Amino acid sequence: MTSKRPLLILALLLPFASPCGILAQELVRLAEAVRPGYQYHVSVRVRLTGKLSVPIAPGQPPQMVDMSGDSGLEYDERILPSDNTTTGKSLRIYRQVDFRRTVGDRPQQATLRTNVRRLVLVRKDNTEVPFSPDGALTWGELDLIRTDVYSPALLGFLPPRAVRPGETWAASTDALKELTDMEMIDQGSVEVTFEQITIVGQRRLAQLRYKGSVRGVNEDGPNKQTLEGTIYFDLESNHLSYLYLSGLSELLDKDGKSVGRIEGKFTLTRQIASHAELSDAAIGRLELDANASNTLLFYDDPDLGVQFIHPRNWRVSATHGRQITIDETRGSGLLLTIEPPDRVPPVQQYQKESQDLLAKYNAKLSRPVGPERVLGTPHEISHFGFDADVGGQTSVLDYYVIRQTPAGATMAGRLRTDDRENLMREVQGIAKTLRLTRTPEIKQK
Repeated sequence: MTSKRPLLILALLLPFASPCGILAQELVRLAEAVRPGYQYHVSVRVRLTGKLSVPIAPGQPPQMVDMSGDSGLEYDERILPSDNTTTGKSLRIYRQVDFRRTVGDRPQQATLRTNVRRLVLVRKDNTEVPFSPDGALTWGELDLIRTDVYSPALLGFLPPRAVRPGETWAASTDALKELTDMEMIDQGSVEVTFEQITIVGQRRLAQLRYKGSVRGVNEDGPNKQTLEGTIYFDLESNHLSYLYLSGLSELLDKDGKSVGRIEGKFTLTRQIASHAELSDAAIGRLELDANASNTLLFYDDPDLGVQFIHPRNWRVSATHGRQITIDETRGSGLLLTIEPPDRVPPVQQYQKESQDLLAKYNAKLSRPVGPERVLGTPHEISHFGFDADVGGQTSVLDYYVIRQTPAGATMAGRLRTDDRENLMREVQGIAKTLRLTRTPEIKQK
């Protein structure tokens, strides 16, 4: 592994950098070659303060509350080959992941679990979609990494041609989307100026300044951001080594009025460095292409004592007491009910109760399956199902009875008939990975 300078040392030395007058007017090309196999180390620090408009209660107008936050990231990254459907692909090993935020009086924290800190990021347009070759991510971890900055996209701040100090150009739209996390930019621009060449230690650095504002849409809605900062490009290794941003983000209502202001400071440093865990020998054993197995997600509710793994086209949409509703993107649904061991019904009883209920709606049943044993103890699973036509609309009704030591569960699924086999396989996968870690309390009416 090549040696690294201490992180952020560049930021500490920059105030003492001296201009290189002899080279002040030379024509230079500020370009970084990002290709498969390319490796570097990234350090990111963020601080945020401001006010947000937050809903307090249904039917009441939102209120402005104070918000503050900070985060720190450290990771090593290797660029991977990508196909024509993506705009980038890389393998990361996270060394530090710390996100902290306080909204009003509510503190929030987020991180990556230790066992999934090796991630593949597939970049499509300006969105990073991660998965881990080592295990299933949670929705929170997925969202945490999705909003992280993909540093090669920031190369759009560099000029498209050779330049001299004093020249200016516009940052690319893709680079601005990456830095601002906007999905679309409607208006505005950011101008970049090549100020000078400075010497830090024995290295020549091109110093750039950028300033401007953009308006567009992010996941929170209409948004305006004012940006100003500094970039250093290392002329010895030809890479963007430092980016600092001081910015103001304003959330806008439908009339364009500000309903929230967040001031932020963002610092990113990059060092060209190789790591043994990203070598050809180390990654040759990994599955680096997304598939049905390595893109699964992990759900964990420690209060209810429920864990399971599910495909990304399913998502927990609601929890109510001992019941969890899981929706599929194209309209199928699943209801999971956690029961104490003595209240888990025999599968034959659950089947009869389900049929009796459907008979009240004059449902026509066909294609019966089971009841059948799927797994034995200690994680006993039984299954049955049938098609049900109610009012001319047919669905696959898929049922499971699950028994474990501290608790049990029933699962009732309503699935589309046009993707019957695949959806039934996915529901059974959820049932097989379900783990119940505590006995639920039954509140007396």
